[in-house]
Amino acid sequence: MLTKQQDAYGWIVWDHLHGKPSEEIIERDDGYFALSGGASDYFAEFKNWPRHQRAAMRFVHGRVLDVGCGAGRCCLHLQKHGHEVVGIDVSPLAIKVCRQRGVKDARILPITQVNRVPGQFDTILMMGNNFGLFGSQSRARWLLRRLHALTSSGARIVAESLNIYQTKDPDHLRYHRFNRRRGRMSGQVRLRVLYRRFRTPWFDYLFVSPGEMEAILAGTGWRVQRYLKSAGAPYVAVIDRLPQAAH
Repeated sequence: MLTKQQDAYGWIVWDHLHGKPSEEIIERDDGYFALSGGASDYFAEFKNWPRHQRAAMRFVHGRVLDVGCGAGRCCLHLQKHGHEVVGIDVSPLAIKVCRQRGVKDARILPITQVNRVPGQFDTILMMGNNFGLFGSQSRARWLLRRLHALTSSGARIVAESLNIYQTKDPDHLRYHRFNRRRGRMSGQVRLRVLYRRFRTPWFDYLFVSPGEMEAILAGTGWRVQRYLKSAGAPYVAVIDRLPQAAH
């Protein structure tokens, strides 16, 4: 679990909730820095979500596990439409923000410990590029098999990722090559979040193309049913659970 000093993301959403200006700085392990879209994105009302994210909500059904729930925007939207939702995040302050905003069941829990949430789920939600929380190809395949065991027969994963190959930025292309030289996927990004005097630990975040996603899913009990594309690199995959015998 993150300490107070490590919970940079949590402080960003906490300050935004309480009317203080906050900026999220992303640092990559090659020295590249960037500002995120801003804390307001984590609080956006449904009507202001990107079109592909709004479309994705049509494929959510039943009991939902929102992985990396952040400030709770998806949890709140789905609760409003009658879903039972469990939101999990590693950020203690983000979970506190969720609860203050009205999320009924928000828990401090990493994706690697999803088996600690009792009951079966019908939808695993991974919005905001949170397919990336799988971290690496090998860990993704291990976790996908674990999620298969935690879900109902008609379950699906609704996951957003970023096709990192849709770029001409020389810094990003150089980083892809840097990753491949050290035996990593091109989009396996090692990064940390910085805010004021707070720093998260370094962690891996995995961006994949649709083809790479399908290769990762092969043999795990899941298969892409359709893609919901955006005008740019982000996309949502609707991933159906296969019967046990079809692995």
